[in-house]
Amino acid sequence: MTYSSENKVDGIVLVTDDAREYLNPKQEVTYREHRRELVEWMLALGKNPEKAQGYSHSTAKNRMNRLDIFYRFIWDRKGRYVQDLTTDHADQWMQHLARQDMKESTKCHYQKAAKTLFKWKRNARNKDTEWEPQIEYSDPSTTYTPRDYLTREDRKKLREAAMSYGSVPHYNSVTPEERERWKTYLSQRLQKPKDEVTMKDWNRANSFKYTSMIHVALDAGLRPIEIKRSNIHWVDTENSVLRIPREESSKNRENWIVALKEETSSILKRWLDERETREKYDGRDALWLTMYGNRYDKDSFRDVFRKIAKEANLNLEKRDLTPYSIRHSTATYIAEEEGLAVAAQQCRHKSKRTTEKYEHSSTSRQSDAVNNIE
Repeated sequence: MTYSSENKVDGIVLVTDDAREYLNPKQEVTYREHRRELVEWMLALGKNPEKAQGYSHSTAKNRMNRLDIFYRFIWDRKGRYVQDLTTDHADQWMQHLARQDMKESTKCHYQKAAKTLFKWKRNARNKDTEWEPQIEYSDPSTTYTPRDYLTREDRKKLREAAMSYGSVPHYNSVTPEERERWKTYLSQRLQKPKDEVTMKDWNRANSFKYTSMIHVALDAGLRPIEIKRSNIHWVDTENSVLRIPREESSKNRENWIVALKEETSSILKRWLDERETREKYDGRDALWLTMYGNRYDKDSFRDVFRKIAKEANLNLEKRDLTPYSIRHSTATYIAEEEGLAVAAQQCRHKSKRTTEKYEHSSTSRQSDAVNNIE
């Protein structure tokens, strides 16, 4: 069939003949506009939204074709048109692909297309769509290596760096000359004129915010989306746990009790006290906010991670270290210490199919495990 110009973007077909078989005229209109927004974003911003770098035309075309197959798979399974596909739908598709006789590299390309869809939803639609596939496909023809996780020594360094990052000496412990240099530093860090730097700014420089964020992430193996959703009512410092309600958990499946080190609990208590003095937190439930008063998202938490990792002298150039390296290491070492069941509970394993294989663990065993790793 010859497609009309309104049904193409740079030659990339928006509504295929195969898709039309599922759609009534109204659904066809909404699906076409949905696809138009998606492909325009891919071409303009998709590769790196922060730097306004888009995918190549061939990459965008291939991923749009593969996403059309994804949508039709879900429509066929549901017996109806669905426009807002979810990460659960993506996991269903990956499970379907696992049973198909095709190359691993082909399955990997389908997975990349689905990841691009959720990346668009996060960046263009501001939706919480972090997807950790239950099944990971890789392309054997590439030279990429699996993402690094933190070693025990890395974790120790990261904790120590979180304690020291951004700290300044006590105001009265430095000479007038040294004080001027520190005021220059604070002026640059706080993005305000040097003559407006106050004693209050000096005290706030030794904040417990980053320290608490990194320590909690290390103990709980927090996903970036969980950093974003973290609320003050999760924190139970008396019992050294996070209590994550089902409706605020990553996959909305269970209420979770997550063990914390006593040291982390003490740091959190100090942060909560400090948080009470900060005006931008008034009337807000968020446990942590950026300097602009927003909840941390994947990108802003990655910036925090990289700052602390550099402070810890971790090699970010030669190692594929990301915020997920924290989570992967937490799961790995707790599994070594106490077994898969405890690791699954502590890290809130999202796959129902997988977690059903594990016996339930107690919070005390989780506490033992988290206190036995750095």
